[in-house]
Amino acid sequence: MQVYNQFVTLFHWDLPQTLETEYRGFLSPRIVNDYRDYAELCFKEFGDRVKHWITLNEPWSYSAGGYASATLAPWRCSDWQHLNCTGGDSGTEPYLVSHNQLLAHAAAVEVYKAKYQASQKGLIGITLVSHWFVPFSQKKYDHHAALRAVDFMFGWFMGPLTTGEYPSTMRSLVGNRLPKFSKKQSQILNGSFDFLGLNYYTANYAAHDKAHHGNARPNYLTDALASLTTVRNDIPIGPRAASDWLYVYPRGIRDILFYIKKKYNNPLIYITENGIDEFNDPTLSLEEALLDTYRIDYYFRHLYYLQIAIKDGVNVKGYFAWSLLDNFEWNSGYTVRFGINFVDYKNGLKRHPKLSARWFRNFLAKQNY
Repeated sequence: MQVYNQFVTLFHWDLPQTLETEYRGFLSPRIVNDYRDYAELCFKEFGDRVKHWITLNEPWSYSAGGYASATLAPWRCSDWQHLNCTGGDSGTEPYLVSHNQLLAHAAAVEVYKAKYQASQKGLIGITLVSHWFVPFSQKKYDHHAALRAVDFMFGWFMGPLTTGEYPSTMRSLVGNRLPKFSKKQSQILNGSFDFLGLNYYTANYAAHDKAHHGNARPNYLTDALASLTTVRNDIPIGPRAASDWLYVYPRGIRDILFYIKKKYNNPLIYITENGIDEFNDPTLSLEEALLDTYRIDYYFRHLYYLQIAIKDGVNVKGYFAWSLLDNFEWNSGYTVRFGINFVDYKNGLKRHPKLSARWFRNFLAKQNY
């Protein structure tokens, strides 16, 4: 009988409505103890079978999408953005939510290591998402803008996880809007992961943004002073997928991995998401819908650059394609498809392997493990 390694995510943005109603969820420090208790219940009930726990999936997406750009629940942002938000402050709330997510993560890790890890012999980590950021020009100020963009997306979480503190760039630019950790909180956060899950999909150009320096309307989305775009000299950074944020840039997976190795002491990494979507086109026959050659190309090129990173010493030990199946893709619903297996929504959710699934099977069969 073949044994599979389970990777279980404890929080993927599905906050119980009761906690949102009672104390506004991750805006309140009360969430930390409630999350710890929830995590401990999972460790107690399922830890004999689960050997890889992921505390949070993409805390950046939850904070930025839910509290700055209003693209995800609970759709909060500043009134002056005119995004039909449910209330909020894009200059403070994203930072507060991330702060409490980090503390909740640390609390869960602390209880797992103290009470369960020795007997259950599992590992616990966190999954972060990051784009890669390419300087818009060879000018030094654009290079610095690209580094700031990485700090404000990835370092926002990786800094506290490895040093107990936020990046100095964030502290300098955000000032007192950025919460501070107590000495004890910093100690608990520092090193609070056995492995890092990394989600990589795409890249952006980053240029220095002079316009928002000293902005009277502070906003997480502009605090990094980095103007992000996917086009330079009328040429996209890569082919666009169905999702308007996803431009194909395979070498970015190598670049972000090299960056992590150098800056964060080469942690154990699993690529927990990597993939591309297409529009759900009801006019296609089933045979046509299964011919996803562009997805094969996406995976081939990303795995090529991943192999380069591994050969250069980056400590990557596993890779998950996103996704096994077509899924309900947040605010895109069923209008896009990420799966290597086609789900027929009109005929009992029957599954059909796409060409990419067959390619993956053959690819894995040829590898030497």
